[in-house]
Amino acid sequence: MSKENIFSSNDKQLCGFKIGKGHYAVEVLDVQEVVKPQNVTPVPLGPDYIDGLINLRGQIVTAINIRKLFGLEENNSEDYMNIIVSSGENLYSLVVDEIMDVMDIENSRFEDTPDTIDEKISSFISGVYKLEDKLITLLSLEKILSLEMTEEK
Repeated sequence: MSKENIFSSNDKQLCGFKIGKGHYAVEVLDVQEVVKPQNVTPVPLGPDYIDGLINLRGQIVTAINIRKLFGLEENNSEDYMNIIVSSGENLYSLVVDEIMDVMDIENSRFEDTPDTIDEKISSFISGVYKLEDKLITLLSLEKILSLEMTEEK
């Protein structure tokens, strides 16, 4: 069965996750896999939001801590997850507090980023989906990873 038969063109599939009390998501098509905590090798003199490097089955993955990127208080818990995404030939891990379900959300529920969101965070947001019981903030991987690529140079 083709994807068009399963989802209407007005739906978007999102991989949801939590950071603190907030609900966030990235598009499922951008996600390669979700993995449990991995051994992280710190990177000296790297930006504070980079936890370090992960060896994922022989591939080096840069771990980007979304909590730190947003300037939120650190979570010292060992309960976190890695969302593995790719950009070109490079792999990146988005370090998040908790993984939620994959969600099918109608595009009609999408709204632009509100002006009231902190500018430090709003620059990484594509918009917001209004659900009955919560808001899902859609992150822009392009903006997050372009920041990382700029820092590498």
